[in-house]
Amino acid sequence: MKTLIKTLGAAALGLAASMAQAADDVTLQLKWVTQAQFAGYYVALDKGFYADEGLNVTIKPGGPDIAPAQVIAGGGADVVLDWMPSALASREKGLALVNIAQPFKSSGMMLTCRKDAGVSSPADFAGKTLGVWFFGNEYPFLSWMNKLGLATDGSDGGVTVLKQGFNVDPILQGQAACVSTMTYNEYWQIIDAGLSPDDLVVFKYEDQGVATLEDGMYVLEDNLADPAFEDKMVRFVRASMKGWKWAEENPDEAAMIVLDNDASGAQTEEHQKRMMGEIAKLTAGSNGALDPADFDRTVSSLMSGGSDPVITQKPMGAWTHAITDKALN
Repeated sequence: MKTLIKTLGAAALGLAASMAQAADDVTLQLKWVTQAQFAGYYVALDKGFYADEGLNVTIKPGGPDIAPAQVIAGGGADVVLDWMPSALASREKGLALVNIAQPFKSSGMMLTCRKDAGVSSPADFAGKTLGVWFFGNEYPFLSWMNKLGLATDGSDGGVTVLKQGFNVDPILQGQAACVSTMTYNEYWQIIDAGLSPDDLVVFKYEDQGVATLEDGMYVLEDNLADPAFEDKMVRFVRASMKGWKWAEENPDEAAMIVLDNDASGAQTEEHQKRMMGEIAKLTAGSNGALDPADFDRTVSSLMSGGSDPVITQKPMGAWTHAITDKALN
């Protein structure tokens, strides 16, 4: 009997080892540094949701000098997180990115302005200096300015664009009347720096009718032709969305999981918990499948640039339900 038990035990260990060896590698490139913006993926890793799907997932943090499109083009990732304006602009330039899932239903992007700079409505933007993020993040802003009929070259009647670093210094130091912020991050940096909500006026892209989709999952179109790759992505999306819904329901614990994965040590518990609370508002209402109406709204916004649109024609094949149909049903 002991020999049988030992034999069965060895067989079980051997099976477990073979299953571990059979785990498929997936590399995910984040759009930004480790923070609650990406909590769903860290939760899926921490809670074993990826392992349950037979995946060995590596999550690569981003940063100010990391462009997800460039990373995937160079073979540095299987799937990247990017904002749709940037992804569609890359696609039009020849990099065939395809959206396979869209965890974020709503946009968190805002323009935050000081009231004492004379801004109370978009009509007051003319003649003002506005802080704008670049590296692909500028596209929603440029689309909005085009819709308002405001030139962005500093000419009379238009706005002066200040290339904003990934901080809020320009509004604190009086270099700009307004700066780009996210509902879950930079806005609170302004508050923490000493300004009060009463000192500010915010213009949410959602409220202005120029919101575009953020933080979607993108892969290279050619890779989707490989059944093995497609199967990996089905499992990846299923586990990731399980992670996102868990994070929505357990925001404080999700924030702590993010902190555990922050190798930089730069994040704080208070900030990450606050961020996760705001992020949950943006992922709420999405099961991961892209809503075609949201895609059309994004494309319409990006093409509304008059003589200088972000994209010049409606992209074909820029998204697919093939992955989410299998992952979520």
